[in-house]
Amino acid sequence: MAGAAAFVFIWLLLWADYRADRAQTEDEQPFFAQFELTDHRGMVQTEEDFAGRWMLVFFGFTNCPDVCPTTLAEVAAVMDGLGEDAAKVQPIFISIDPERDTPMALADFVPRFDAGIMGLTGTSDQIAETAETFPIYFERIDEASAPDGYTMGHTSHLFLFDPQAGFADSWPYGTPAEEILADLRERI
Repeated sequence: MAGAAAFVFIWLLLWADYRADRAQTEDEQPFFAQFELTDHRGMVQTEEDFAGRWMLVFFGFTNCPDVCPTTLAEVAAVMDGLGEDAAKVQPIFISIDPERDTPMALADFVPRFDAGIMGLTGTSDQIAETAETFPIYFERIDEASAPDGYTMGHTSHLFLFDPQAGFADSWPYGTPAEEILADLRERI
């Protein structure tokens, strides 16, 4: 009986934290996806090119050892789970490592996930300008054992934007594909 009471108490505490987080998110000013970057085919893309479609946006880099490929694999599972509704969603991977992530590097990387992911990159200035319009951070971290002697620290949230490019939701790293898929199905 004491164990059940403790479980209910902990659940209530967690629920209150969850509701507070949701209320805080709902009170924040809305923001819109804004970018002008080069895709993995060498073509310039902006948020306007995806008007009328939901956008799943993730910031990362191709040399990432775990977070980026894991998240993109989750995105691929979500896209697969959407079935015919997948045409209503454009998954986008924006590189925060323009030094290494050229359109050619992205052309090798994003098709590995077989989910129609659009890889975007640009100059350092373009990436910085794009990052300023999103609530993200990224930084170069010197690490002798990493490719080219550095790695990247970055925000690991997956962002969802509605068909008008307005922010709809985000999920932290590790959110199961099933949870993201259920949320997307409700919205679409």
